[in-house]
This record gives sequence, structure tokens and C-alpha cells, in this order.
Amino acid sequence: MDETDKRLISALRHNARAPLSELASRLGLSRATVRTRLAKLEENGDVLGFTVVMKHDQQRDAVRGLMMIAIEGRGTDRIIRQLNAFPEARHVWSTNGRWDVIVEIGSTTLEAFDDILARIRRLDGITASETSLLLSTRKAT
Repeated sequence: MDETDKRLISALRHNARAPLSELASRLGLSRATVRTRLAKLEENGDVLGFTVVMKHDQQRDAVRGLMMIAIEGRGTDRIIRQLNAFPEARHVWSTNGRWDVIVEIGSTTLEAFDDILARIRRLDGITASETSLLLSTRKAT
């Protein structure tokens, strides 16, 4: 994937429904070039599909945050399985550094958010955690 492909993907992230002529104009390319590049990105599996983001999707979680978790010993796989069972856990990532796992949590209220934090902290093998609330989205892809 070259720089032009990256610019095309960026334009599609901004508006996946943009006509080829608009994308071509924005990128300084011909419509045929944009069509060919987009087809190649799909064929190679770089672009898996297109989606719609609805207002409801953005409003589902009035309260969101990232919880960084330290895990004792070799319990990471077990803890990750337990975290995946929580419906409030939107994403679970393993990581390096001070924290072993980072969890994106979403809830409808601060009280519900506090409840899920308490339930996660009680999991056997979690030695420490730190949580940051996500306040406003400055860029979404």
C-alpha cells in the first residue's frame, strides 16, 4: 500500500459514500485510477468492506473509559477470557509495559461504569488497575 492508497482510505473514512468523481478530484487522480486502486485494495483484503455509523451507535455508551490492568503471574489468558464475558467490555487488548491488559469499557451511566470497574477489580489475579474516562472524541476512523 503506497501513499496514494493511504490517502484514498483516509478520504473513504471521512465519507465512504463519496462518488468516485469526488474522490478523484480530492486526490488529484482520474476516476479510472481511483476505481482501479479501490478494487485492488478490496481484492488484496486491505479493505474488507464499508459500514454505516448510526447516531444510536455513538449514543449507546454515554460513559466510556479505558481501564489499564496489571495481572499477577501467568493469569493473563484466564483474565482475558473473563473480561470478554463482560458485555460492557467493548475491546480488550494485551499490551506491554506497566499494564498487561487494556479494556475499553462502555456503560449508560456513571453508576453502571463504577459497578463494572468494581466487578473487574474483584477478579482473582488482578493486582492493580487505573482507569481514564474518555471525555470527547477528537478523531474517529
